[in-house]
Amino acid sequence: MHHVLRAKDIRLRAAYPGNSKAFTRCSLVDEAAGSVHMGVGLCALKTGGRIDAHVHSFEESFYVLEGEPTLILDGRGYPLLPGACGLVPVGVAHAWLGPAKGDAKWIDMMAPQPRAKGGPQDSFFLGPPATANMQAFDIRDPRSRNLFRMAEDDIVLDKLKVGARKDAPAVSASMNTALLAYSGIALKMLVDQRLDAQLHTMFMIEYQPGGVAHPHDHPMEESYVILDGEVEAVGDGKRYTLKKGDVFWTGVGCVHAFYNTSKSTVRWLETQSPQLPGRHGYRFSRDWEYLKEKLAAEKRKARTSPGKN
Repeated sequence: MHHVLRAKDIRLRAAYPGNSKAFTRCSLVDEAAGSVHMGVGLCALKTGGRIDAHVHSFEESFYVLEGEPTLILDGRGYPLLPGACGLVPVGVAHAWLGPAKGDAKWIDMMAPQPRAKGGPQDSFFLGPPATANMQAFDIRDPRSRNLFRMAEDDIVLDKLKVGARKDAPAVSASMNTALLAYSGIALKMLVDQRLDAQLHTMFMIEYQPGGVAHPHDHPMEESYVILDGEVEAVGDGKRYTLKKGDVFWTGVGCVHAFYNTSKSTVRWLETQSPQLPGRHGYRFSRDWEYLKEKLAAEKRKARTSPGKN
């Protein structure tokens, strides 16, 4: 099962009535798309807007697309910039404040999936946000353990070939923050167990021209929000051209593939829920087709070989 939502069909609507001001959201992936594990949305908050303090019975992660909203997390206020991301753990109080000017937009990801309307309550509002304990978002401060920020250079392989200065204004480099590169694909992990996520992951993907992920499926769901460029995507045998703002979702067992047939890079924000298992997270169709052909060849050989005495 898969789902495609085109950018032109995304409509932001007022959300959290009575507990927010100038806040809108559009659900991009939910049960209506066929998902059972995740809720993904596009959020917008205007100048002077707010979302009151609240807690959820699910994990929530975010990635700031534009603007400079302020996240109040567990009593501390963090002014954020585009590229900022992070995790709100289960049951941790948080609130949002609109930017000083303009609009702010971000992608949110919730796991497990928020309950359907009419089901048991899973979000609990605590009142207007307190703004007393505001502080700059310092990515190198170990107390910013649930927050991160991806700079443009973080996904450019050539920029990572040399050592970082000791005073570089980025999180200290390690295997935990490494860029994974393969088959013309670069992957930068944003939210995972390093930020205390237990139920899902969020990461950035960039394909070079010619980059390809051959047909495969997973034991978890994935969502893809295209941020720049375009890519050919296949889901359950159907082919789509995905462009900036489009959304693609694949369910458990959906055979899907990606091909960058353009002359420029394509980038998208991807989420997974549940988290990728330690083994057997990818099932590539061509590997099993190879085994099928190999076994068939062995049977043919056995039939044509002289019998043993």
